[in-house]
Amino acid sequence: MKEVKLVPFNHKNEEQIAVKFGYDDAIRVHLKKLLDIKWSNTHKTFYIKNSTENKSKIYNHLRLINCYINYSELIIKKPNISKTLNIQLPKLNEGQEKNLQKFRKWLQQKRLSENTVNTYVEVTSFFIRYSILKNTVDYSKRLIESFNYDFIVHSNKSVSYQNQCINGIKKYLEYKGLEVERFELQRPKKEKKLPVVLSVEELKRVLDQTHNLKHKTLLSLIYSAGLRIGEAINLRVKDIDSKRMLVHIKGAKGKKDRYTLLSEVFLNLLRAYYKQYKPKEYLFEGQNSEQYSSSSAQRVLKGSVEKAGLRKQVTLHTLRHSFATHLLENGTDIRYIQELLGHSSPKTTMIYTHVSETSVRKIKNPFDNL
Repeated sequence: MKEVKLVPFNHKNEEQIAVKFGYDDAIRVHLKKLLDIKWSNTHKTFYIKNSTENKSKIYNHLRLINCYINYSELIIKKPNISKTLNIQLPKLNEGQEKNLQKFRKWLQQKRLSENTVNTYVEVTSFFIRYSILKNTVDYSKRLIESFNYDFIVHSNKSVSYQNQCINGIKKYLEYKGLEVERFELQRPKKEKKLPVVLSVEELKRVLDQTHNLKHKTLLSLIYSAGLRIGEAINLRVKDIDSKRMLVHIKGAKGKKDRYTLLSEVFLNLLRAYYKQYKPKEYLFEGQNSEQYSSSSAQRVLKGSVEKAGLRKQVTLHTLRHSFATHLLENGTDIRYIQELLGHSSPKTTMIYTHVSETSVRKIKNPFDNL
């Protein structure tokens, strides 16, 4: 297996990825087939713009010819929390480490997602080390507020992360059997941004630019059934109920099952896809019959959006937003949309009333009377 090294470097005042390898015609010819790859006479190397999408693109492209890709220099190291706070946090002792692992198991028994468990354990570790620094085991409101400021506010972390930190600390206090009610930390409010929505015409342009049958089927399913990307790639062949014209979503967000719509037009596309690809377990399989990845799906969508000439910031979730908005514009009751999307609260679904064009079009603009 030949080694190829991916190295960050600055070229033409932009961050690039240099592709380093020993002289090899097969690699050179293969690299030239990759879209957006360029050659620098100055640096004597192939290069591509440094982005998350391009890292995955070049990695997958080189794996096709069985290369070993060394991307260690591209890995962004997490900032040292001690440096962020400009203080040196003490290490946990063996007993504290064991207690933290017990806390992890306790969280897992609560059936929280693995990402949530990892975040809660991480922030709790910092919080305990912070309390050692302050030479106290009294988890008072004042200590927690001090930690909240030093660790989150002063470090300019996101609102979402701040809320996760508060949740993590509260879960730890619950685990320790301490009074949670007496800690009234002020939660920051998230910015209320309206979702990006594609018109029917824009959506058709995007799908028309998606020529690969598997890619087109996946994007069409996400839109036609209003799915999250995780729900789409977790679908199994048996979850498609063509007799009842329903898609069975199992274990979705909040550990809930639900049914959503199966479009008749989409079903024809799905049958053509199934006939060609013959998936065994998961409806959409990647290499080696494994589950298709969300990052691959996002790259496909981005490419189709660019080819369609759209300037909107479109993600896979935009397709789900568009599904809900188009249903609302067609007169579907908001309660049915809530069920199809799997929202726990109608308040979440109500956001689509703010982006629907139907009601807005009925309003006469006062400028027209001038």
